[in-house]
Amino acid sequence: MNTVQADEYIRQNRVDDREKPVFHVTPPVGWMNDPNGFSVYGGKVHLFFQFYPYDTKWGPMHWGHVTSGDMLHWEYEPVALAPDREFDEAGCFSGSAMEADGRHVIVYTGVRREADENGNERDVQNQCLAVGDGSFYEKKGLIISGEELPQGFSRTDFRDPKVWEEDGVYYLAAGNCGENGDGQVVLFSSGDLKKWEYRGVLAGGDGTFHETWECPDFFALDGQHVLICSPQNLKAQKYEFHNGHNNVYFLGRYDRENHTFEKGKPHSLDFGFDFYAAQTTALPDGRRVLIAWMQSWHTNLLPEGQKWHGMMTVPRELTIRGDRIFQNPVREIERYRGKEVCYQDVEITDTKSLPGVSGRVLDMTVEITGDHFGEFTIDVANNEAYTTTYTYCKKKGLLLTDRTYSGLRTDVVCQRTMAVKEAGGKLKLRFLMDKYSIEVFVNDGEKVSTTVIYTPQEADRIVFGCDGTAKINVVKYEIISTASK
Repeated sequence: MNTVQADEYIRQNRVDDREKPVFHVTPPVGWMNDPNGFSVYGGKVHLFFQFYPYDTKWGPMHWGHVTSGDMLHWEYEPVALAPDREFDEAGCFSGSAMEADGRHVIVYTGVRREADENGNERDVQNQCLAVGDGSFYEKKGLIISGEELPQGFSRTDFRDPKVWEEDGVYYLAAGNCGENGDGQVVLFSSGDLKKWEYRGVLAGGDGTFHETWECPDFFALDGQHVLICSPQNLKAQKYEFHNGHNNVYFLGRYDRENHTFEKGKPHSLDFGFDFYAAQTTALPDGRRVLIAWMQSWHTNLLPEGQKWHGMMTVPRELTIRGDRIFQNPVREIERYRGKEVCYQDVEITDTKSLPGVSGRVLDMTVEITGDHFGEFTIDVANNEAYTTTYTYCKKKGLLLTDRTYSGLRTDVVCQRTMAVKEAGGKLKLRFLMDKYSIEVFVNDGEKVSTTVIYTPQEADRIVFGCDGTAKINVVKYEIISTASK
């Protein structure tokens, strides 16, 4: 497999953009998973992604590539990497990118297979380098071998490097498993991106979460340091960590001298069904922006006949307030707002639809107030046959998501619960919908819930319901085609 072959296949089989979401990144055809190489170079935002063009199932990993000027309208670029060398013949796995010496540098995990001491075949993962001009990339080879890890650290689970520069030194953090099978993040440093020195375990290795901490991301934000990672096979805790493979973040203090991160309590990045492998980048204006794969390994939804599989979340701006990360859609989304529909102090006593409040590609904020109800519901993507329901249980302080009747044709997880609190006597919910997805931002990004739905597009009603009396404020915008800007 090579990039030329992949590009030609895409040219002949690319899916019509009208069949896909309006402002979320999708593959041109075939399979997509983790975001990779989220970075700024040459005046554009670049996003790469794990990609298998030849099927809608996971296969030998390539790197797809899109670029944007505003993170909402994306253009496809040539395939950046394909598994065509001895050191990555089994796949070009996840990694990151940055600008260095005027070039766009990619660091990724190359996977190959070898026989172990018993003659059994196993995957071996090493870190590799490629350099390019923003469109085409040349592989430079292996830069960190798993043999450089301490004795007992896994060579099979050593992947997803995140690279950055600090005070003239390059650093690389990668996911790994330690001697006891505990997930951890290991750290390396370099002066030239070619020769690397092992620095130690940045975080983990203490039994906090077992199995590999995939896709680590480490950065400073609002006076603190943040570690994001994707631990595999987490055990659910109350209303958190229900996706099996989850995204968590830690706030804490970075000891630069000893290269260790003193992490605090783990928190979920997203409380929905479909969110994994988040990666961030810093924009020239100082914003830290996150994007993630809008799917879960354990809820593999694909309508019959669909020739593309996988989406990315909307890029989200990150801030820290107190001891939590807040996430909100990048402000550029406001450029694509169409007609505004606004209602104030609407009383809901049973079920009600509001003229002009409907659709499947929209940005809608609902504020719920009042003390004389137990449950308040919002049904979206609704008609006589389909619906996805959000239920606010006021007394319990819970928001329930139910996509049981969204049109699923297989038995997957359909219900999820998130703890919420009112702020200033109201619960504020911002719905960002794009044909096949719903991202709900609670109280200006305090919590987020991401859900994929493959409901027929004609189901576009929005219905409000209450078992008592509540009042709502609603502001709704259509999102117009990003291709028109």
